[in-house]
Formats: sequence, C-alpha cells, structure tokens
Amino acid sequence: MSLGAVGAAILILAGQAEAQAGTGAVAYRPVAAPTPGVSSICPDGLCGEAALEGLFQALEATEAGARDRPVHILQIGDSHTAGDRITGAVRARWQARFGVGGRGVLPPGVPYAGYAPMQVEVSTTDWPMRTDVLSAGRLPIGVGFTGSEADVADGGVMAIAAEDGAAFDKVQICGEGWPKDAELTLTGSAGLRTMVFPGPRDEIWQPVCQTAMFDTLQTRLEIRPTGRVKIHDVRLTRQGPGVELSNLGVVGGTVQDLVLRNGDWTRLELDAWRPDLVIIAFGVNDGFAPNFNADDYESWLRGALAGLPSGLPVLILGAPEGLKAGTAGPCGGRAAPASLAVVRDVQRRVASETGVAFWDWYGRMGGDCSAERLATAPEPYMRPDRVHFTSQGAEWIGGVLSDDLLAAYDRWKAAKGEAD
Repeated sequence: MSLGAVGAAILILAGQAEAQAGTGAVAYRPVAAPTPGVSSICPDGLCGEAALEGLFQALEATEAGARDRPVHILQIGDSHTAGDRITGAVRARWQARFGVGGRGVLPPGVPYAGYAPMQVEVSTTDWPMRTDVLSAGRLPIGVGFTGSEADVADGGVMAIAAEDGAAFDKVQICGEGWPKDAELTLTGSAGLRTMVFPGPRDEIWQPVCQTAMFDTLQTRLEIRPTGRVKIHDVRLTRQGPGVELSNLGVVGGTVQDLVLRNGDWTRLELDAWRPDLVIIAFGVNDGFAPNFNADDYESWLRGALAGLPSGLPVLILGAPEGLKAGTAGPCGGRAAPASLAVVRDVQRRVASETGVAFWDWYGRMGGDCSAERLATAPEPYMRPDRVHFTSQGAEWIGGVLSDDLLAAYDRWKAAKGEAD
C-alpha cells in the first residue's frame, strides 16, 4: 500500500471514529457508591456498642504490640455470610489496619456448588460431606458452627491454595476417628505434619480439636486421611498478632439451625478458636418463612445467645431489606414480608435486654425499598432477587459495617484517653 493510500485509510478511520462519537456514545465513568442510609434507631448504625469493649481492648492491645495472637472475629449466619463477600470486605479492611492474623475457619470441604471463599481456593476428591439446614424438617445432626461434617477415609484429599496475604503457619482441625483411631496427614507448601483423632471409647465419641504448627508460612495445604475421620472444620491462622475473620454460613440457614447444632461440638470449637467477637447474622430466611411465629423466633434467638460464653462480645446484625417476588407492593411492584420487620424488632429488643450489640443493616442499606433501588441502579448493588447482594454491593455494605465498627472503636479509644 502506498503512503497516500495509508493516509487515506487513516482519514477514513478517523472519520468513522468521529461518526461513532457523534452517535451519543459516552466514555465509561465509574458510578459513585451509594451513600449509606441513616439509621433511625441506632446512632451511627450501631446500638449497644459498650458491649464490644472486650473486642476494643483486644484491638488496642494489637495496635500497642502487646498481643501475641490474632483478634478472632467469628461470624455465623446464612447465605450472606457463606458467600464471604461481605465478611471479605471487613476482613480486608481490618487486616490492612491491624495486620494479617490468618484466613480463619473454613467448612471441612466444599459445602455447595459455586463455593468461592475469599483469599483461598478449596477443592476435594473422594471427600463426602453434608451440610444440613436443620429447620427444614430433618432431625438435628451432630455438627458444630460450620453446620457441616466431612466423613472421609483413605484416598480422599482436601486441597487448599491460599493467597500470599492469607498464608498460615498454624492449622486447627476438629474431628473424631471412626470406628477407631485415625490420622490426617497435612502436607503444606514447605512442611508436613500429622494429626491423630481418637475413635470412640466404650461407645462414647471422643471429639477433639488438634493443632499443627509449621516453621514458616504456608500457601498450600493438602489434607489426607488414614483410616476414617469425621471432620467438622479447618482453621488456617497465624501464631502472631493481627486480625482473623471466620465466616461460617449455611445457605438457607436460620437462627433455629444455630441453636440445634451440637453443643458439645460448639463448646469444643469455641475453646479452640477463642473468638474475641461473635457476630450472629441470621434473619432473612426467618422473616421469609411462611409459618413465622414471633414468639418462637424470640425463643430461638435467646437460646442462641444463651449458648455462648458469658462475657464474650456479641453483635447481632439486624435482618437486611429483602423483597418478595409475586407480592404486590410499593417497591417496584414488590413488597417485603411483614414478618421481616418483626424479626428486626425482636433482634433489637433482645440485643438490648441481653446486653449485646446490634447493627441496623436495614437502615444502613437505605431502609424501605432500598433493595429495589440497589437492584435497579446503573451498577446494581443487589441481584434481581432483591435479597442477595452483587459482589460490588457486598463490598459496599461490608465496608459500611467495617466503618461503623471502627468508628465505634475510635470513639472508645478517644473516651478512654480523656478518662485517663
């Protein structure tokens, strides 16, 4: 092609670009995140923040270099928790400020199709596992806080790949041998350890939480059984200070499920994990239940709180906005189940009466019809079901929760400094 032809081609292309620009095409510009809603019931979104003093003391000690283990936050809930996008946002922000303390507790395998926790990838081979929603008509099973049990034997393998920022040097696994003593071999990216799990003695189960330490930070882990082992959880953590956030959610879960989990297992896990804050994040499935009963719900919620150790800081996340398809209403033709508001009222009242903190998720996401507004925004922050958040929306609301908690911590520090 001659130089003249090349020049002509350039002019043609330039003209086409100008023509396209004249069609009204607009260059992409990011849309600003929504402004958090103003809570009408809790100052700055958080009620009863004094109940979090134990957490604040742990954070202060971490900042002062006076703590030798992670500040462990344990969130237990439904699909909002299981997806780890909201908790992932809190984890990233807190670890950026206070240091990395580990990825936290994981279910003992892959609990559902599409499972994609933040900071790690999990895969399994020949690894039978069950995760039950206890209130769905089945009898309770012997599970702990993960709501899951993996029943594995020779030939099975669970593989975990961790991002560099989630590298770990301490692994804890709670389980039991069956029908006799069994072992787990843990092969890290630079080391190998073995755990022994006792079988029943005189037909009595012997559940234990075992710990393996590595000399250096690991980014890969393969778990292989010798014999038959029932595993309830896998915790990846570090031996030094920082923040560790465990998200233990069951899709479709309710607060009743939490109460019906095996108390022997949950007590064993709490003793091993030593959380500095427990977040209870149920409510949407309770409020959407067709047979919802306020008195029963309150009884289950109080039972869940009673099952936690006295003095342990607890935060209840109030049920977020959720809209039900097929119901005429003011929110784009949809409406929230009336019982969802009752759930929130019960949560806030019980939190106040039992001395635990409460976060107004509903108010902070925008209140009435906020699910519709967030779902129909130019960049949707909620999925079309008007119940679950998009990844971007989860990052946003997790950031709001993080900011509210850290603002409370900073207020506590300031008040403490003035008193001193």
